[in-house]
Amino acid sequence: MASRRLLLVGEGNFSFAAALSETLDSNTSLIATCIQRPADLAPDPVARENLLRLHERGTKIRFGVDCTQLADAFELHDREFDRIYFNFPHCGRKAGVARNRELLAKFFQSCADILAEEGEVHVALCRGQGGTPADNPTREWHNTWQVVAMAALGQFILSDVHPFSCEAVPGYKCTGYRSQNKSFHVEGAVNHIFTQSLPFEGLQPRVFRITVGGQWFSFPEPEALAGKLNRGFLEASSCHPIKTINEKLIAELGKAFPLKRLKCSFPLLPQRGTSVPTSWSCDLSAAFWINLLKENSNSEPLTGGTTQNMEDCIVSFSDLSLPKSPGRDGKEEAAHEGMYGQPKVCLRPSLLVHVQAIIQAPDFLPGSLYILSGPVFRKCLILPFTMPAFHETLFILGFNENLKDGCLLSLLDHLKGILDSFLTQTALEGSKLSSSVEFVFQPNGKDYMINVKSHNFGPDFAKDLIIGSLTTSATSIIHKDQCFVFVSMNLDLLAMLVWGISDWRMLWTFDKRFLKSFVPGKIEPFKSYSLHPPCFVHDISFWLDEKKGFDELEFHTVARAVSQDTVISIQFLSRFQHPKTEQVSLCYRLTYQTCDKALTQQQVTSMQSQFRKEIQQRLHVTPR
Repeated sequence: MASRRLLLVGEGNFSFAAALSETLDSNTSLIATCIQRPADLAPDPVARENLLRLHERGTKIRFGVDCTQLADAFELHDREFDRIYFNFPHCGRKAGVARNRELLAKFFQSCADILAEEGEVHVALCRGQGGTPADNPTREWHNTWQVVAMAALGQFILSDVHPFSCEAVPGYKCTGYRSQNKSFHVEGAVNHIFTQSLPFEGLQPRVFRITVGGQWFSFPEPEALAGKLNRGFLEASSCHPIKTINEKLIAELGKAFPLKRLKCSFPLLPQRGTSVPTSWSCDLSAAFWINLLKENSNSEPLTGGTTQNMEDCIVSFSDLSLPKSPGRDGKEEAAHEGMYGQPKVCLRPSLLVHVQAIIQAPDFLPGSLYILSGPVFRKCLILPFTMPAFHETLFILGFNENLKDGCLLSLLDHLKGILDSFLTQTALEGSKLSSSVEFVFQPNGKDYMINVKSHNFGPDFAKDLIIGSLTTSATSIIHKDQCFVFVSMNLDLLAMLVWGISDWRMLWTFDKRFLKSFVPGKIEPFKSYSLHPPCFVHDISFWLDEKKGFDELEFHTVARAVSQDTVISIQFLSRFQHPKTEQVSLCYRLTYQTCDKALTQQQVTSMQSQFRKEIQQRLHVTPR
């Protein structure tokens, strides 16, 4: 067993250190520190007794250690602590919340210098001080120590929280500031456990390279999709929950239908000639359009990020037969050439662009369930369960027109049974899941929306989520006597529902702790390692340019890009028209919050400032 090193800071009478030392095994070493000098503790008989007990056990004791300057107290070879404890920090006397926040902020920044990579920082606070929902009762946030926000300044996130119990450490006697006789009120106290966050600035832009007809092209990753291209969640070696739920879904359907799995070697960039049934929505106006930069011996490669070859595009993207991009006036314009003669293409917004190619293939077999899975990308408004990138599974079933009703009913029954069984495995205790999955018939007479009530997000959230669609169509030229059923499933939403993952952004995290949360072969509720992240709210208002108009979808997309997906809500507040100039002004409220990283107020302020600049440049508005 590897040895562990524990550090205690801010000890008063050393009773916690003395009690804790009795519970440690031989593989754990303890260093107890305080800011006082030995002479300051001499008058305290309890402190003298505890120090004697610690010396007898060989525990190291350091005096005069400033918890905000921990790097100064330990040499480089003597750092790397696995756990740091700070019980009931306080600046002393009648120090207000501002001074105690400053103490916490400097403490966490100091911890970052001496904590091991997977180490923990334990901070015990009196009831109501922390400013998290774990406090009972809770205070108004501005009247708390805002411990999670202060920890973010040292790049720490709150990973666990539980009641602080003096009884759990027999012999511990809490004392006041600098060992004063008046102790803190520890009833209802809370222990906060922090771990290190991935650096927020760590996500660098990437440049991708593809071959088109033997010629190499490159393009930068769209800002709003940073970190979401070529992640390989569905690859054979992946253990991501999106792959797990996809494989389970396919395996269960395989018990009722013969399967034909198609390799998703189709390009991420749809070619001209792809089409979808008219009853399906595949709006290219919401697609991410990009310019391909032709590479030659004289051109300079794109810089500013890492370069990756998109191997799945190298074979299949054979020529520039590209779709047309929609113009702002609703008319189509050729997408072959972008700026300066660069080819312009779009990332596929849905796997439905491949439907015609599949069902019109000569070897298509009616009666078999064809399956295609892969990532898709589309611009969308910033809402809790809408995402610019997700993984889609497409099921295609062809059958004789005379068997339409029977085949359709069979597919619906099997699909409903499978989805219901998935959702009951991690249902919250007390949830009622009867008829959780519903197929809502659409007015056009042949479409269904697959709706699910999101019980797994708790009783306060019972909104219907659309996790997929089903439609029937007779679009094949080759199989004129055949009908077809197309089922599109959003695997990301399904995974969120099954494991109780409340934030879709968590699926895309680079933090290794996410995948470690899932046990192979089991479906258990996901427990987040980042609890109670604070929200930061900023308002923005701007004058519109009457000639240019205002694109709200692009407004959300710019916010997503600039904030690196930390804007979780954009709320329209008001519209104002100047009585004299008749110029129109809009006002919105942006809420920033992360799900897996430490985010500070300073970072949010910087993003908001950058957002003002970007919308002025891209959307032709004038910030007020």
